[in-house]
Amino acid sequence: MIKVNDNFGKLQESYLFSEIARKVKAFEEANPDAHIIRMGIGDVTLPICEASIVAMHKAVDEMSKAETFHGYGPEQGYSFLAERIAEFDYASRGISVATDEIFISDGAKSDTGNIGDILATDNMVALTDPVYPVYIDSNVMAGRAGNFTEKGSWSNILYLPCTSGNGFVPSLPAAIPDMIYLCYPNNPTGTTLTKSQLKQWVDFALAHKALILFDSAYEAFITESDVPHSIYEIEGARRCAIEFRSFSKTAGFTGLRCGYTVIPKELIGYDSEGKPVLLNKLWNRRQCTKFNGASYITQRAAEAIYTPEGRSQVREAINYYLRNASVLREGLAAAGLQAVGGVNAPYVWVKTPEGMSSWEFFAKLLSECHIVGTPGVGFGPSGEGYFRLTAFNSYERTLEAVERIKELKL
Repeated sequence: MIKVNDNFGKLQESYLFSEIARKVKAFEEANPDAHIIRMGIGDVTLPICEASIVAMHKAVDEMSKAETFHGYGPEQGYSFLAERIAEFDYASRGISVATDEIFISDGAKSDTGNIGDILATDNMVALTDPVYPVYIDSNVMAGRAGNFTEKGSWSNILYLPCTSGNGFVPSLPAAIPDMIYLCYPNNPTGTTLTKSQLKQWVDFALAHKALILFDSAYEAFITESDVPHSIYEIEGARRCAIEFRSFSKTAGFTGLRCGYTVIPKELIGYDSEGKPVLLNKLWNRRQCTKFNGASYITQRAAEAIYTPEGRSQVREAINYYLRNASVLREGLAAAGLQAVGGVNAPYVWVKTPEGMSSWEFFAKLLSECHIVGTPGVGFGPSGEGYFRLTAFNSYERTLEAVERIKELKL
């Protein structure tokens, strides 16, 4: 008899963005002439920068010749990319990260979902609410989450509410978790933590031997000086934190797929007998067994974004999306809607009109404005009554979306 992992049966019927796609498809079929503006899923629209395109063409040519052909590469990633990451993403900010602490992959989504492979299934998990769904779903699959309740939460997950009531800054929990997910700049709210606020979490984790899983996929969008680009800017973080980075939003690699995870060599966990274990070593073993590495061509494309030309081109794209975010934020305010985010992130978090649920606002925007966004409740119970819009569209369509929202009868 074939037995399955029962934890998969506990997952909600559909992944959030799959459910949105289903609803939008049904609307399109019923309204074929509707001119839909998509601001839901966080997918970029600008093409990959020229520096990376040139690098990929060169890499393809190398693959066509026996003397420069590349087969299986190192599971941890090629040193030429790891060296650029260590230099430009860390050393340039006064942070010391060794190349063998950097694990290059096919994206932060994979790594944040897979990191649980090296962590015990009886760990208590804490996460901000609302939150990126992968953090929760991957822990449901692993058996850490418990059961789904009528309140829309999981029985064994420690939720850290982030709402207007606390300025979208999570409070330290009274209970002591083993794993703490923090994503800053935040997806979905677009809000941030200052260095002093993040230090409280690092100090908490060190005091209780907890692990912070820090997703900084949107660090390139930070514009304010007191917002850390890396958790390793905080003293002591190397002893309690794993950092995840992505080239998807930074350099438009959503379709190309490349990111990386940093696990400091002094970071330890504990086995069932209480003996210390190096997490860097465990993750390396996991990757060598279950991952063949990101492609050579992709890693050459990622390397190119660290050239002077690449850095300039990537910065131009990020500024383009930040301008869209500003247009959204200001336009929503003009329409009488409350919104946060969009200053250090490509997301704008909107308070729905009084008495309207997240999914009701989704339906209203889709049917009356032909705009697709993401219902906040899909990110967790504290997301109810909110709505996420992304800046990942063209400037012209962003302007058009704002004008449509201004005409909406609220």
